[in-house]
Formats: sequence, C-alpha cells, structure tokens
Amino acid sequence: MSLRPRPRTAIAFCLLTTAALAAAGTGAARAGVSPERAGTLPVSYSFAAGFAAGFAASTNPPPGANDFGCTPSSAHPYPVILVHGTFENMDDNWRAAAPLLVNHGYCVFAFNYGGATASDDIQGTGDIAASAATLAAFVDKVLAATGAAKVDLVGHSQGGMMPRYYIDNLGGADKVDKLIGLAPSNYGTTLDGLFTLVSTLNTVLPVNAGLSASCASCAEQEQGSPFLAALNSHPTVPGVTYTVIESRDDEVVTPYTNAFLPAAPNVTNITVQNQCPADQSDHLEIGYDPVALADTLNALDPAHPVQVPCVPVLPVTGPPGPVPSF
Repeated sequence: MSLRPRPRTAIAFCLLTTAALAAAGTGAARAGVSPERAGTLPVSYSFAAGFAAGFAASTNPPPGANDFGCTPSSAHPYPVILVHGTFENMDDNWRAAAPLLVNHGYCVFAFNYGGATASDDIQGTGDIAASAATLAAFVDKVLAATGAAKVDLVGHSQGGMMPRYYIDNLGGADKVDKLIGLAPSNYGTTLDGLFTLVSTLNTVLPVNAGLSASCASCAEQEQGSPFLAALNSHPTVPGVTYTVIESRDDEVVTPYTNAFLPAAPNVTNITVQNQCPADQSDHLEIGYDPVALADTLNALDPAHPVQVPCVPVLPVTGPPGPVPSF
C-alpha cells in the first residue's frame, strides 16, 4: 500500500466514516461490538474506532487495565502485560484486547514506551533496547503489586518483537511465561512497509506531524538491520512459550512470514486465514481482530480453549457485523 494504496475505495470510505463517528463521540461502530453480558466490559473489534477514541488519551490505560489491586486467580496466575506497537500507545492499541482479557478473568496491565515522554500520543519510536528497559521496569512493578511469580506478555508489531530483547538480555527469561505476538516485526519489514504504516494511520487521523519525527525504532525494524541480526542470532530461549499470530494481508510486516519465528518445541506460528478465510485483517486491525484475539486467549490458556469465531473482518475497520461472544 503506502504510496501505492490497494484499490479498496469502499473500505477507505468505511474507514473514514467509522473514525469520524468515533471522534464525534458516538462511540465504537455498532458493527463488530460483542454482545454485553452482565458484569462484562463491552469490546469493540474496530481498529479505526479504537484508534480514534484512544489516540489523544495516551496516559489513560485501556478499558479494564492497570488495576494494581488485582489479585491473579488460580485459573490465571500470571498477569498479562500488553505491549503496544510503533506509533501507537497503550490506549489506542488495546481497546479490544484489554476488556476482553479482563472479561475472561485476567489481571491486565498496559504501559507506554519509546515516546519522547510517557504522555506523548505517539509512542514506540525510541531505541528498542531502551524500550525493553522500560518494559523490564514495568514487569517488576506488576510483579511487586500482584505477588505473581511471572507475567505473560501480549504485544502488537514492535511490541511483539521488543520483549524478546528483554527476555534475552535483561533478565526477562526468568519473569516471562508466555510471549504472544500479533503481527510482530520479528524479522523486520521493508521500508515500504513502514511508509504504509504511516500512511494508514494518517488516513484514520491527521497525525503526520508527529509521525514525521525521528524514529530510531523504525530503522531498527528494517529487514536485515544490525539490531535484528543480533536479536535473531538466538530467536528463542527455553522456558518461555512463544506464539505468533499473523495475517496474510499484513501490509506493514512484509513479507508477512517475517513475523514468524523458526520452528521449535516452544514456538507456535498461526496464520489467521487458515482458520477463517473471511478474515482480511491488516497489520493494524489484527490487534482488534476477534479471530486473532480468540487465538490469544487460547495461547494464554491452552487447557481451556475458546471457540475461534469465523466472521468477515475488513482491514482497519474490522467486522461489518456482530461478533459472537467467546
């Protein structure tokens, strides 16, 4: 896409309409909102609505997250930390995953990293090793508050790759049980893919001024960068379970197979279209995609799997119709 967008005029129109409705205060698009049950948080599966609602509220945790009085249950003993992607923040990236996980009984936490300040709307642009140090400090904070022995990490894009640096180099191997990456940039992307990310975000909201700022992590995420070469010299470590969830329609991590980790006993690579051919999630929508989020729940608790729904999912705007509860 990028400078040569895919010819999806109808989808682009739907994207702009959804974003405008969300920004005007009408809430998430009604299509793709899970039915509410007693005592549960509503979950919207549209990136466009979530990004529009959360972009300018970067210091707010996503719905249900950051209750530091939460005590992990015996069913879910490890708190879940959500790690946002490049140019995103904890609120706009996780307005679907956070409430969904809370509804399923998890203690959920989120934080900002890699911005000029922790309150900037645009995060994830700083040096990746420094961002991993921010993650390390947040993990320690969550462990101290909850009394848990370890955490599980769920990350999108850079947020699915950066924790590997923490695990490998900053003591994270002893503190992380599972790492689940949604379209992680494990083996990087082409420069065209990074331009695509900027272009798509600017379509949802006019944020080019901020996106044009220096982005150390962008260079480090280019395919073949020295940073990724060093990181991928040892792709995984024993004792941590890795799951990668990716879409064939990812236009930012290109080719999409660059998200996947090498085969190993502790690695599972999932392509969402192998479960649901109607799923057209792109790089941004996958963080809101009900298929990918059901896979996330199953990766966190494989002993009690949920049924993975199969509904049409459009790039950026998400499901055009309702999503069954899972």
